[in-house]
Amino acid sequence: MKRREFITLLGGAAAWPLAARAQQPALPVIGVLSASSPSGRAHLVAAFRRGVREGGYLEDENVAIEYRWAEDQYDRLPNLAADLARRRVAVIAATDTAAAIAAKAATTTVPVVFSIGGDPVREGLVGSLNRPGGNVTGISLLQTELGAKQLGLLLELLPGAVRIAALVDPNWPITDPFVADVRAGASAMKKQVDVLYATNGSELDAVFASFAQKPVDALLVGGSALTNNRRVQIATLAAYHRIPALYSLREFVDVGGLMSYGASITETHRQVGIYAARILKGQKPADLPVMQSAKFELVINLNTARVFRLTFPPGLLAIADEVIE
Repeated sequence: MKRREFITLLGGAAAWPLAARAQQPALPVIGVLSASSPSGRAHLVAAFRRGVREGGYLEDENVAIEYRWAEDQYDRLPNLAADLARRRVAVIAATDTAAAIAAKAATTTVPVVFSIGGDPVREGLVGSLNRPGGNVTGISLLQTELGAKQLGLLLELLPGAVRIAALVDPNWPITDPFVADVRAGASAMKKQVDVLYATNGSELDAVFASFAQKPVDALLVGGSALTNNRRVQIATLAAYHRIPALYSLREFVDVGGLMSYGASITETHRQVGIYAARILKGQKPADLPVMQSAKFELVINLNTARVFRLTFPPGLLAIADEVIE
């Protein structure tokens, strides 16, 4: 064999693996859509990936994951959702209520799996819980149904509380039903709750500053992308102003909040990952029933209680799922 022919043969052989790789199909893509920012959400991203892995998929091996973060700017969500739909991702994982609504509006063909705090039927996301229909299904934390229960727990700690406030984001989709549930509970307990609104960090500062002129005895903090992302700021302000507060997510207690009652958002992210994997394997959202959180955790931070000079009643401590000391 001539030298030139031999070199040509070697060059062709070296190209075979490259050609084979080039012909391999692209990995299916899960698009993750969130109203929040990636900051402070590493544990939730990890939980989602864990669910995907439990479903048989490993990122960058047999599935790709792309993230779209609205950074608390909810008006960005429609464009971010439309971008994922144009990319024709295999499934959109919408990790909060606002993201789910945007994803639902953006596509009727790309499967959507959500994690939301409210009632997905009331929000127009699915036709029913057992048979969602269409291209959307997911998991509900039932946060809007817990307002009265949370108020009752707060008053069990502070039975003499007169002025009670609820701090909420008026732009969050499930704020109104949450406030309605709180007010219904307050009426039944013959209490009154003042509703205070904040849409950004500066307004949160202003709400807490107003307590110097008009003090409150107890505070409920409603769930939203804003409040979750600003949980360190809120817990710090509550401690500075000595305002006992109850939160919907245990993540607030982890950063110094007094107490929380609600479903685990970490677990719901894992379940979203599992559902996304099932859809990648061929199951249709219409046939996957919407799951509802069945377990709600009461978490108490005794370190913060000591700062507030509060003593938790034995009954509350007895039913707490976790007590941080």
